[in-house]
Amino acid sequence: MSFLVRRTFYISGTSWLLLCGLGSSAMSQEAAPPPAATQLPEITVTAPSPIVRRKPIPSRTPVRVSRAVPGRNPAPAPQPQPTPVAAAAPQQGVLPIVTDQFATVTVVPNDEIRREGTAQLGDLLFSKPGITGSTFAPGASSRPIIRGLDVNRVGILENGTNAGGASDLGEDHFVPIDPLATNQVEVIRGPAALRYGSQSIGGVVSATNNRIPDALPLCATTPFQTYGLPAKAPLATAQSSGCTTVETRTAVSSVDRGVDGGILLDTGGGNFAFHADAYGRKASDYSIPSYPYLFDPAKPFNGRQPNSAMQANGASIGGSYIFYGGFIGAAITQNDTLYHVPGIDGADHQTRIDAHQTKITAKGEYRPDAAAIDAIRFWAGATDYRHNEIGLLDPADPTTDGVRQTFTNKEQEVRVEVQLMPFNARFAEVTTAFGLQAGHQELTAPSPDDPGTLFNGLWDPNRNTREAAYVFNEFKFTDQTKAQIAGRIEHVDLFGSTPDFPADFLPDGNPQTSIARNLHFTPKSGSVGLLQNLPYDLVGSITAQYVERAPKPAELFSRGPHDATATFDIGNPNLTIETAKSVEIGLRRATGPLRFEATAYYTRFDNFIFRRLTGVMCDGDFNSCGAPDAELRQAVYSQRNAIFRGGEFQSQLDISQFYGGTWGIENQFDVVRATFTATRPNWIPPGSAPAK
Repeated sequence: MSFLVRRTFYISGTSWLLLCGLGSSAMSQEAAPPPAATQLPEITVTAPSPIVRRKPIPSRTPVRVSRAVPGRNPAPAPQPQPTPVAAAAPQQGVLPIVTDQFATVTVVPNDEIRREGTAQLGDLLFSKPGITGSTFAPGASSRPIIRGLDVNRVGILENGTNAGGASDLGEDHFVPIDPLATNQVEVIRGPAALRYGSQSIGGVVSATNNRIPDALPLCATTPFQTYGLPAKAPLATAQSSGCTTVETRTAVSSVDRGVDGGILLDTGGGNFAFHADAYGRKASDYSIPSYPYLFDPAKPFNGRQPNSAMQANGASIGGSYIFYGGFIGAAITQNDTLYHVPGIDGADHQTRIDAHQTKITAKGEYRPDAAAIDAIRFWAGATDYRHNEIGLLDPADPTTDGVRQTFTNKEQEVRVEVQLMPFNARFAEVTTAFGLQAGHQELTAPSPDDPGTLFNGLWDPNRNTREAAYVFNEFKFTDQTKAQIAGRIEHVDLFGSTPDFPADFLPDGNPQTSIARNLHFTPKSGSVGLLQNLPYDLVGSITAQYVERAPKPAELFSRGPHDATATFDIGNPNLTIETAKSVEIGLRRATGPLRFEATAYYTRFDNFIFRRLTGVMCDGDFNSCGAPDAELRQAVYSQRNAIFRGGEFQSQLDISQFYGGTWGIENQFDVVRATFTATRPNWIPPGSAPAK
């Protein structure tokens, strides 16, 4: 059955080829009017804060905020026509600057996603100020790094729920969100990240799409749009009984002979809205200009990076019921990918990762006719993720090809938010939103090489549960001055086991035994922010926050080889809560011929958790540590105080009109410097009582 399901998704993911073949001579309608005939669409940020201000509906007072849904708008309002622009007026550039948030927000809108054609979020965000990517396997595995922080300090969401997967457990693991099926990506920093968890000190990468529709589709624009290769519209719209829109996305790349394609369909009528999408990617080893290996000149070279091919496909279907005052919907998504890990060791062992994820998500919103409650929202998700790391046990024997390790992640999450109606507190208009969040996760990483042994895989099966409550208060003193105060409290329970390692982490001839660990943490966080409109269309902001983070399972329970980092990881079950105290100052301008954003920040970490190299080399088990011919560096999770400081700047200057458009200058700069303080690592010897 699983084979048939995967085959079905693969076929649907490549269905765009059929669309292209319907008529190569027929060009589709233009996706958008010429640039000189319309204004650029306004960027709407949906992820940062629970306080979501909607445009008022005509039948209510301006204080009331709402989303345009059929129940509250029985007769859909006519769509506004593009605002004409004089032929001689220059067209502004496309740099999105967000000025109504209390900290810097990076936005990648839909048009930019279509132009980029990247396969991973890390690649898509790589060129943004303050952001880079892990780029472990180009085109296949690249996780965003924000202001020098990654994995356990950067959250990744899709439609408000955790993306799942295992990308935070290893740099060679892919992020199970494909830009082909994404409409917008936002990078959230500062106080708004408290909405999603204390594990997002560095920031939150939020990808959104229409897999769970929150309104009926509008067909005032072109019903069929194609980006990439031309194709005929396969479906006709029926305006009387409903509406259907179809979009295709295609791209080809020469460096790896890659082909990408996706199709997105939205339809609905009456009280129901539906969405379906499918995508597929395939690429061979990518071309390189010269010999790739500095330390092994005997390797063959054919002009390509060995062991770098990949293929991926996925599909999703979802629907919503739109009722008076809100909606409720659900979706099911399948992601499958098979990619190779480049490098000398990866090529010698033919290392590749075969990953599969099934995810069920649901969300809804209700705006009751009540004097106190403005909106009630919820998000829920369940992920079943599994990937096999496949390769040769013996590089000289191709018959030893098989599964070397398996990672699984079964995760469930639910979040509920209530936004209260604004009220006049004399000194300010106050809007309050509060939420509850809960989640459960089970992780395993077994290996078939040494079944039943203490050091089988990277860690024993472990699980964790978490509950949290948070509150946001926004104060509108005037139209020019706003403030926000937010707080969050969590409780985290972690269950796992670790061996009783010697104090110097060197084999002493005594066998290790497994010790069960039951750890509990209660991190508390808070933030305050001020937003001020200034002359010349400038907006200034200053935020300060105090964030506590509980250790993650990998930091506590690791005890084995980690091929992606070429380390033998040893967790520390005595780690304490990590604390970050930060200040950020920003100045932005989103209108006029010069648009820019400048940010400076300073963060001090107390008990910063990191992997400390001991100088000892290991192989596949602990008894090999200290051997002269070992290949893996021993790394012990430790804590030490650290300071991160840096700044970011981006701008766009329109100079003059050029053939119906505008030419100008765009630039961006960013810098981050991280240093440990003078204090020594805060190492708690094994055997001490675990910290609470």
